[in-house]
Amino acid sequence: MIPFLDLKELNRSLAPELHTALTRVLDSGWLVLGQEVEAFEAEFAAYCQTDYCIGVANGLEALHLILRAYDIGAGDEVIVPANTFIATWLAVTYAGARLVPVEPLPHTGNMDPQAVAAAITPRTKAIMPVHLYGQTAEMAPLMDLAERHGLKVIEDAAQAHGATCHGRRAGSLGHAAGFSFYPGKNLGALGDGGAITTSDPQLAERLRLLRNYGSRSKYRNEEAGFNCRLDEIQAAFLRAKLPLLDGWNQRRRQIAARYDAELGAAGLQLMQEAPGHVSARHLYVVRSPQRDALQVALHEAGVQTAIHYPVPPHLQPAYAGLGYREGAFPITEILHREVLSLPMGPTLDDSQVTAVIDAVKAVSARMQPAPAGPLA
Repeated sequence: MIPFLDLKELNRSLAPELHTALTRVLDSGWLVLGQEVEAFEAEFAAYCQTDYCIGVANGLEALHLILRAYDIGAGDEVIVPANTFIATWLAVTYAGARLVPVEPLPHTGNMDPQAVAAAITPRTKAIMPVHLYGQTAEMAPLMDLAERHGLKVIEDAAQAHGATCHGRRAGSLGHAAGFSFYPGKNLGALGDGGAITTSDPQLAERLRLLRNYGSRSKYRNEEAGFNCRLDEIQAAFLRAKLPLLDGWNQRRRQIAARYDAELGAAGLQLMQEAPGHVSARHLYVVRSPQRDALQVALHEAGVQTAIHYPVPPHLQPAYAGLGYREGAFPITEILHREVLSLPMGPTLDDSQVTAVIDAVKAVSARMQPAPAGPLA
């Protein structure tokens, strides 16, 4: 079986570096908010072209803390993508603000700036674009809207480590950004982890308080904060991986280029890379009206795939109270019915990529043609 993502092989290839990192932490005797976190924060901020990085427990807390640090809460509205993983929505819910979902651009899956413009009200305080599948959202028009309306733009960069938009890194494109280091990310820890990037010194200072019980010195609490710190061991592991991230992303782009070139005639709709954007290729997503049958057939052919995501947030039981029904966000719902993620990761070799392409072509040729969705 060709794996969707072989984390075992990826981490095994770094075993000496990871063991060295672990030993360094054990020898230091310091496990929380020590030199490893401080060093990783400096290194990741430099990588993302920002002045500050604040290590936190996970990507959800990264987004949540940014909202809290901006004092966005009850009575405020935050514009979010309808087409995203639920963590984006949960961050807004945790902060107590009102979710305002908008539809995506069908050719990228990212937030549609025109839909955002139409959703702004006097209560809007922030726009939270997601850099879905590894490609940055259309940030220039979003930042223009934010400037005209006095809004904050908070990047959900959980899938976009190393992606660029007109030469600028994800994480430096808005006022602040939240990253996840979940193991399956392009830059993944060996457990949960996250970070916030920004070039706003006041925001960075408050975020450091909020992640650590509202405290800058032990037993002195300036506000009611949280316990959501990046730990020393995960920071050390991330430091071992960060120098390899660009090379890993380049390999992902090589694989994606082959998929782009050879799968266009297989009866699938391919997501597009927008001009001026260089995707981190976290996921390689195709669309098929026969997605479920395609996934089953590929599994039988020895190719593991995944669905990102089968149910949009507005149709999840967790958000039934918002009153959305099927049809509320038709573009999003079509995407969630049709998207399928093919194997993607830096450990895939050329023979495996060829096997994936051959399997997709063979399966697609056997499948009965179905009408394309209305987004074609």
